[in-house]
Amino acid sequence: MMIPQPVVDKLNEQIANEFGAAHNYLAMACRFDELGLKMLSQYFFRQSDEEREHGRKILDYVLEVGADVKLQATPEPSGDMSTPKTIVQSALEQEKEVTRQINDIAATAEANKDYATRSFINWFIDEQVEEVSSMSELLNLVELAGEHHLLQVEMRVAKMMAVPHAK
Repeated sequence: MMIPQPVVDKLNEQIANEFGAAHNYLAMACRFDELGLKMLSQYFFRQSDEEREHGRKILDYVLEVGADVKLQATPEPSGDMSTPKTIVQSALEQEKEVTRQINDIAATAEANKDYATRSFINWFIDEQVEEVSSMSELLNLVELAGEHHLLQVEMRVAKMMAVPHAK
């Protein structure tokens, strides 16, 4: 089954976007480690792994439908990484941007009557609701804790990570 080229182009862009998000989360994880916030570091390493899995899931779909995968360069990590709050704010903005990108794929698939891709992308739409919600919650925790109570955030993140993450 071949899918319309505009949809293939959007999917190839999204593969790069997902790998770029993974790269960004990797940089955030390293920065949290530098700040001595090991649980936040582990949380963002996990987020990086998830984004890489998302990129791979889209890549596998493109191959499955018989289209060509066109890998693109991964951009340098971006976002303000000066404080825990600015890191999480950057992560939330990234998730909102990924949501916009996923919705754009859905709209392009619909416009091109590509219902297979439209169905495939539903999983990502649902996933983004969860991702934006989780990152918003983390930002709220960091803001409530302030600069001097981040160990409480660390303990909360440790509990969050102890719960199996169903994907």
